[in-house]
Amino acid sequence: MTDIGTTLVASINAGLVLLVAFIPKFVLGLVILLIGIIIASILKQAVLELSKALKVETFLKKYGVPEARDEFSWTSILAEIVRWFVIILFLLPTADVWGLPRIDTVLNQVLLYIPNVFVAVVIAMIGFVFARIAHDVVLASAKGLSPDTARTVASITRWAIAVFVILAVLNQLGVAADLVKILFTGFVAMLAIAGGIAFGLGGQNSAKDVIEDVRKKLR
Repeated sequence: MTDIGTTLVASINAGLVLLVAFIPKFVLGLVILLIGIIIASILKQAVLELSKALKVETFLKKYGVPEARDEFSWTSILAEIVRWFVIILFLLPTADVWGLPRIDTVLNQVLLYIPNVFVAVVIAMIGFVFARIAHDVVLASAKGLSPDTARTVASITRWAIAVFVILAVLNQLGVAADLVKILFTGFVAMLAIAGGIAFGLGGQNSAKDVIEDVRKKLR
């Protein structure tokens, strides 16, 4: 019984020693994390205020970028990405102070992936704006066509660019990269074949006239 009591007391003492030794580390890690959360919140608000000052959402809405609810607007998404990037950046030293190497490894992987998400969002924003601009340019340039045909060509142009943008976003995120490459190749081939058939059928008479004109000159 004496040995059991001695062992139990020694275990409790060892546990208390470890707990007392860990408390300063826990407090230090908590302070680092709180500082990171405060800085992250400030940067998030700065991004939102900068977006309001530059009227980014109004610009995107003007050029037909798909709109979302206020809490999931494009600038809110970018601001949240910045916020979580900073938080995870401060979580790394926190995990190190707390002696959690496995969590440190996972956080490093997440930290390396977040820039891909940021770039993907930027690609989507710029791509959808470019798609709308291309639509307007094609619509204004197709003066020789009927209004319905001009609108159809402009819509096809816009949707083709939108599909390219979506594929680029998926590729940036690393979502089924091989499948995205296959879809991209297939989409390009489809456009090439459809364009060839359309121009081939629509330009038969013009091609015939050109060939006849060449024949007459040769004679």
